[in-house]
Amino acid sequence: MEANIAVNSDNKETWGGGGVKPLGASYGKMMMWFFILSDALTFSGFLAAYGLTRFKFIDSWPIADEVFTHFPGLHGVHAPMYYVALMTFILIISSVTMVLAVDAGHKMQQKKVAWYMFFTIVFGAIFLGSQAWEWKNFINGSYGAVKTADNHIVQFVKDGHQIALADFIEGERQDGRVQHSKKNGLWFQSEKTISQYSIAQVQEAFKNDPSLLLRLEKINPETKQKIILSREESLAKLATAKEVVEGANLRVNEYGNPIFADFFFFITGFHGFHVFSGVVLNIIIFFNVVLGTYERRGHYEMVEKVGLYWHFVDLVWVFVFTFFYLV
Repeated sequence: MEANIAVNSDNKETWGGGGVKPLGASYGKMMMWFFILSDALTFSGFLAAYGLTRFKFIDSWPIADEVFTHFPGLHGVHAPMYYVALMTFILIISSVTMVLAVDAGHKMQQKKVAWYMFFTIVFGAIFLGSQAWEWKNFINGSYGAVKTADNHIVQFVKDGHQIALADFIEGERQDGRVQHSKKNGLWFQSEKTISQYSIAQVQEAFKNDPSLLLRLEKINPETKQKIILSREESLAKLATAKEVVEGANLRVNEYGNPIFADFFFFITGFHGFHVFSGVVLNIIIFFNVVLGTYERRGHYEMVEKVGLYWHFVDLVWVFVFTFFYLV
């Protein structure tokens, strides 16, 4: 027997079996709440895993203020967390426009619903583009670093501030090494992107500039800053270098512990997929609003249901922003 979830003769929604609706919610709303609850548990597991891992490697975890320092149009300007904060503000504003769309739907104001849905879609798209831009900068890196034989990342410092490899190395890679592709590689295999500079080139340039020092990924518990080695210690440490690191990927990253990059890509990527799905749903609902589908139905419950999902996505980002970027 099929469950009766249609509209009865009195124009009222009924649940299967004709019982009372739980919490006064329709079938669609209840199912959306079930989905949100299960998805909230998934995100909670991810953030809990991130918290436990960070606590385990607390003395070598990258400092967010030193990683997310880019802002569009401000090249070379140190703007820690400014753009991430702007992204968060944009997503919160999109929740406001969604609330206004739901409220206009309750009042059966079709044009206002359409406009507020449109603004929600625009803000969501801007957030997605901003997240892609943030990924690009994270992957490409800002300064470059060196990985030593004990699998630790060391960065370069001058006058107490981190500097890029290009700031003290002149010229291009000097060992004649070229990127292997399927056309010129062994057994027609491509290789991972090689660094702009060779290890020997980095070591030589470092020796020629006595003002340069190395900074460990380990954090001093008293100063809350990364430990800077002396000149002699820096030279000895750099002699054990085995790889030049530029940017970040799932294997290694110039910011420090590679697990940091793993969590960044997975958590922000998973949330980004939710935002993308929400934008697609909003676009579908927007066209239905414009076509008058919900006017003919006599209610805008679909706008309210997709609004629940959108608010959930925004709320999750607040937690991601707090635990991943701020804490």
